[in-house]
Amino acid sequence: MKILIVEDSRHDSEVIKHVLNQEGYSDIDIVATGEEAIQIVKEQDFDILLVDTKLPGIDGFDVCSELKAIEGFNGQVIIMTGLVETVDAAHARAVGADDYCAKTTDCSHLIDAIKNLSDK
Repeated sequence: MKILIVEDSRHDSEVIKHVLNQEGYSDIDIVATGEEAIQIVKEQDFDILLVDTKLPGIDGFDVCSELKAIEGFNGQVIIMTGLVETVDAAHARAVGADDYCAKTTDCSHLIDAIKNLSDK
């Protein structure tokens, strides 16, 4: 399974990558902006994209919407947030997100979301 992390915080992206590696996921790329994500998805296929809501430039919701509009895109997008309150579920669904979750220090919600999408 090929995963793309779209996260502008180097610390957060490295923590997420480390936890995913511990869970057995090893084919992981990281980009810091939505624009980079859109460009790399046009060049490579990813199974799962983990997209933070707060990004420089276009936000995670707009990134998801643009990714879903790319012809031939068949990856699954999980919108993630570091905010204490939960992601706006209706907004996430409206832009085509396959799932959404809060970023926690142990990444348990994120791992659960990935496993749920993998089982589909």
